[in-house]
Amino acid sequence: MKNSSSLSNSDDIIILDNISKSFGEVKAIIDVSMNVKRGEVCFIFGPSGGGKSTLLRCINHLETIDSGKIVVDGIHLTDSKTDINRIRSEVGMVFQLFNLFPHLKVLENITLAQKVVRKRSRKEALEVAHTLLKRVGIPEKADVFPNQLSGGQKQRVAIARALAMNPKIMLFDEPTSALDPEMIQEVLEVMLDLAKEGMTMVVVSHEMGFAKAAADRMIFLSDGKIVETGIGKEIFTNPKKDRTKVFLSQVLN
Repeated sequence: MKNSSSLSNSDDIIILDNISKSFGEVKAIIDVSMNVKRGEVCFIFGPSGGGKSTLLRCINHLETIDSGKIVVDGIHLTDSKTDINRIRSEVGMVFQLFNLFPHLKVLENITLAQKVVRKRSRKEALEVAHTLLKRVGIPEKADVFPNQLSGGQKQRVAIARALAMNPKIMLFDEPTSALDPEMIQEVLEVMLDLAKEGMTMVVVSHEMGFAKAAADRMIFLSDGKIVETGIGKEIFTNPKKDRTKVFLSQVLN
């Protein structure tokens, strides 16, 4: 895990500049600005319905913003000339509900995008898939279908599938919220390993244990706005805003 304070502004890999997003009359994101540095683990937390998942989906252009600017790895997402698929190939995303293809075995889930997007041969894609299944601790599950896996195993396959594309950034949208308590730790351990290896990560989660262990920076988002930003553990020990103090007192007790 890197100390984000040691990195210069030139190392920003994600830049959000006054972005807003509404769904009808519901304002999900309101004038949010934030930067994420290369190698940084940015942890976004806050109450349900506060705009966290929407913010994450905007970074990957799964949602189009109404106003503002998003730059990912030097490329403007809001430019009409931008190849969005090019950006998505560099950004891995892990969803709350896994999003595995149920009719494909684990290996096929991990190799499909490699062959289609990265244009890898079947042999190369399989080698990558087997290596990553070992990395996430389930090499023995290569030839089974998703419905034969536990929730924790499905999420680890989803992480392996995202990593197979060699992304520069990993986005995690509530990756443990659909899991039984005993399965949460196995997924968090994989995420902690990625953080230690220096992967740029933006994590939306309520798992404060992970935040304490891995977050370089924490962002408290509520009602579509950033309430407070703090470096790592400082948010826990010395929150500045009353709204943050109240929320932390509820989730930590």
